[in-house]
Amino acid sequence: MEMNVSTQEEQVVAKKVGGLNPAVVLPILYVIALGIYIFILGNPGNFKNEGVTGLSVAFSDVENKDLHPDSFMGIIYMGGPIVHILILFMITVIVFAIERFFVLRKAAGTGNLENFVVKVRNLLDKNKIDEAIEECDAQRGSVGNVVKEGLTTYKALANDTTLNKEQKMVALTKSVEEATTLEMPMLEKNMMILSTLGTVATLVALLGTVIGMIKSFQALGAAGGTPDAAALSIGISEALINTALGIGTSAIAIILYNFFTSKIDGLTYKIDEIGMSIQQSFAEFN
Repeated sequence: MEMNVSTQEEQVVAKKVGGLNPAVVLPILYVIALGIYIFILGNPGNFKNEGVTGLSVAFSDVENKDLHPDSFMGIIYMGGPIVHILILFMITVIVFAIERFFVLRKAAGTGNLENFVVKVRNLLDKNKIDEAIEECDAQRGSVGNVVKEGLTTYKALANDTTLNKEQKMVALTKSVEEATTLEMPMLEKNMMILSTLGTVATLVALLGTVIGMIKSFQALGAAGGTPDAAALSIGISEALINTALGIGTSAIAIILYNFFTSKIDGLTYKIDEIGMSIQQSFAEFN
């Protein structure tokens, strides 16, 4: 019997932790980012040079001072090979932000969450448990699932004559906490990716900036008393392009991370609010 219960719990947890798998998605996104860098940003049409075709831009002319960008995408391409890593970060942020948006939207349920909380609390005040469970079935989502689990336990404990009131309260609290624990992995999954990229994007951009500045100083040193303006400008532009891409990606990742964190906190607060109402109602009517 214990093995069956354990198996059921593992299946429930596996279901709750569903979503995009980073181990599968990230390699795909890397290929896409590399393709954007080589075939879109490095497209010969983005440069003024005649006779430049295909992969020759991508692999042999990146640092060529005679390579002149003719569009904004060509300018970004001149940021060097670090650019495709920053593109990967940006795409990753966008993809997982979209995923989190739909997951959290689904977790909130089908109806207005504020109205749902008010309805359930009003029904609890009147000890209408069956009607409150029906509201949970209509609402669905993580909040509805947790509340329904709490109300189902409420109903079962109300008819239980083997436990005293204090034991029932403990069992009810534990039921709500366990239901919340099962829902939280689904809400928080992949949030660490946004948090990490908010920091790592800036560091990688700094690496690209340093590489660009090294190239600039090398150009100054190699030219002796007469600096090579073209080589110097290429190094500086590479540094600034990487800085801009990294800061932009980092800023977007941090904003989205804080936005989704506030959404998760809001859902958790609603769960705690109704959970407290369930316990107060049980203490009053039982």
